[in-house]
Amino acid sequence: MIDVQRDMLEPPLPVPSARQVGAAIRDVLDRARQAGAQVVHVRNNGGADDPDAPDSLGWELVHEVRDGEHLIDKSVPDSFDGTGLDKILPDGAPLILVGMQSDYCVRATALAALSRGHQVTLVRDAHATYDDEVPAAQASRRVEDELRAAGAMVIGSEDVRFD
Repeated sequence: MIDVQRDMLEPPLPVPSARQVGAAIRDVLDRARQAGAQVVHVRNNGGADDPDAPDSLGWELVHEVRDGEHLIDKSVPDSFDGTGLDKILPDGAPLILVGMQSDYCVRATALAALSRGHQVTLVRDAHATYDDEVPAAQASRRVEDELRAAGAMVIGSEDVRFD
């Protein structure tokens, strides 16, 4: 769960598809928990003037971390960079990624995981970003295409399985 924080999914400035993406993330998380899958929450620590500055409302996670789940904090897009995530995840473990922002933290973390030998599955309807030079949906599709080409699988939330 990459940066599933209030600043991107709740007012005042949620991503354009926040309602749909939030529902898909909740569904995947609920099913992961029911299956007993390992859940890791990644939280971005923005700068003092950012909407996800530590201890601000936007910095808070949307979903509470439950007993047995992990929480790591980061300050760069790659969730593996200096966080100890590589020590939490078994070598080569398959990863199912959901979260924010497609073109920054989701992309960087997926590419880092692939380079470490993980099988990566990105959940198509459970990641998003903001409109920028290109519309958010187009930016997210570009990331999906890039990650597919790098070896990741991209599937809809309805196809996610935790066996």
